[in-house]
Amino acid sequence: MTDTPIAPISPVETRLRGDGVRIVYDQLKTEILTLALAPGQHLDETNLANRFKMSRSPIREAIIRLAGEGLLVTLSNRATQVAPLDLLGFPKYIEALDLLQRANTRLAAAHRSDIDIAAIRLRMAEFEATVRRNDYLEMSEANLRFHVAIAEAGRNPYLTREYERLLSEGRRMLHLHFDYLSRSRDEFLLTDEHPRILQAIIDRDVERADDLAHDHTRQFRDRFLQYMRQNSASEMRLARSLS
Repeated sequence: MTDTPIAPISPVETRLRGDGVRIVYDQLKTEILTLALAPGQHLDETNLANRFKMSRSPIREAIIRLAGEGLLVTLSNRATQVAPLDLLGFPKYIEALDLLQRANTRLAAAHRSDIDIAAIRLRMAEFEATVRRNDYLEMSEANLRFHVAIAEAGRNPYLTREYERLLSEGRRMLHLHFDYLSRSRDEFLLTDEHPRILQAIIDRDVERADDLAHDHTRQFRDRFLQYMRQNSASEMRLARSLS
C-alpha cells in the first residue's frame, strides 16, 4: 500500500491563518482592556468563530496568546473567561508596582545615557498626544511604553521584564483611572508627573527619582480607589467577577 502524501500548508494559507489569529487577538484584547468584555465574562469558541467568521483554530490560538498575557483564564472545566480584576489583591499589586517602579526609576537616574533621555522624552510626548485625543486604550499603551523606556535606561533586564508584566496586568485598572480623571476634569494630572520624573533622571538625582516614582504609584492608588468609591455600579460589577 502506498501512503498518500500529506499536502504541505502553502505560505498563503499560513499567512491567512496568522492574519486570522492577529485579527481575533487584537479585537479581543481591545475589548478586554477597555472593559467592553467584563471581568469574569465567559467566552465560547464556537460563538467567537461565528462572530469572526473563522474556524475555531485561529480563535483557539488567539485565546492561548491572551491567556499567556493574563487577560484570559481557563477554568477547570476547560471553559474560558476574561480574567477577573482582583480588587481584593489590589493592595498587593500596588505594593509590587511601587517596589519595581522605584527600583527601575532609581536605576535609570543612575545609569541613563543621552540616547535613553531622548527615548524617554519621545515616549512622554506620545503619551501627552494620546491624552489630548482622550483615547484611554492608547493612553494606557503609551503610559506603559514611557515607563518601560525608563526601565530600559536602568540596564537591568530582569527588573524591566517584571515591571512591564506588572504594568500590562494593570492596564484595565488604568483604564478606569483615566475615566475617573477625565470625568472629574483632572486631565492635567495625567501629564504633570512624567516631566518631573524625567527631569530627575536627566539630573541623575537618584533620591528624587525614587521619591517621584513612589508618589506616582500612590497617586494612581488613591485615584483608583476614589473612582471605585464614586462608582458603586462598577464596584458591584467588578466584585461579582471575584466570585
